[in-house]
Amino acid sequence: MSESDTITKLNSLIAKGQPTPQVFQKFVLGYFKKHGRDFPWRETRDPYKILVSEVMLQQTQTERVIVKYAEFLKTFPTWKALSNATSAEVVRVWMGLGYYRRAFNLHKAARCVVDEHGGAPPHTAEGLKGLPGIGSYTAAAVAAFAFGEPAPMIETNIRSVYLYTFYPKARAVSDKEILQKVEETLYKRDPRAWFYALMDLGVELKKHTRGINQRSKHHVKQSKFNGSLRQVRAAVLRAIAEGEGLRRADIARKLSYDAEKIEAAIAALQSEGLIESVRGGRFAVVG
Repeated sequence: MSESDTITKLNSLIAKGQPTPQVFQKFVLGYFKKHGRDFPWRETRDPYKILVSEVMLQQTQTERVIVKYAEFLKTFPTWKALSNATSAEVVRVWMGLGYYRRAFNLHKAARCVVDEHGGAPPHTAEGLKGLPGIGSYTAAAVAAFAFGEPAPMIETNIRSVYLYTFYPKARAVSDKEILQKVEETLYKRDPRAWFYALMDLGVELKKHTRGINQRSKHHVKQSKFNGSLRQVRAAVLRAIAEGEGLRRADIARKLSYDAEKIEAAIAALQSEGLIESVRGGRFAVVG
């Protein structure tokens, strides 16, 4: 099955009615066997390395993650190394990925694993959800890719496959409905390969069909980054992480945003517990 034949063959299966779990599994795994992608995090079963990749891949293009993934693991190769770092050190290595809340959550999760789990994380999705900042998808992904647990999960590419295959004409499909279908069709003999296969097929489908996920009940159009408060917040956080002890005036001199936006960004970062005011009106990264 060539990549160009993938859509044709899948459309043929759909035209015959909803494929059975066995037929669907055979198609998805057949595609993966010939066209599966290679990434560094797919070469390991180390739960730490897999968690790092999963957190980085949230809302960030794979190409950008590949470089940062290697840099991050070189700097913080283990749970303990990350746990021992300061939040400012973590933010500095994270720079370029954005959505810095992810870096703080990953840092907190590492400290929890070291301090409360003896350096070895829980092996189940339910247990992993007990780590700070780890949601249902990330917990299920680490459980599947590191420990082989067949825990149903949904992310953007998996969602695309199920919407395309099982809900071709439906609108406002909920993740609850899709998750039920994921559970019905789950290839439990090898959940690691199964979910990687679904992700890769989802990427392929998106190349040929625009707006698949717009039929999801939970679809939200991402706001523009340039000129947004999110952009200013990221810039302010970077400035503080790079130069601990900056005052408002120092931040304003380093950045080219107007004072009102900088003040709003500082207030937002403080309210989220990412930065704090220290002596002399200076700011520092929390932790």
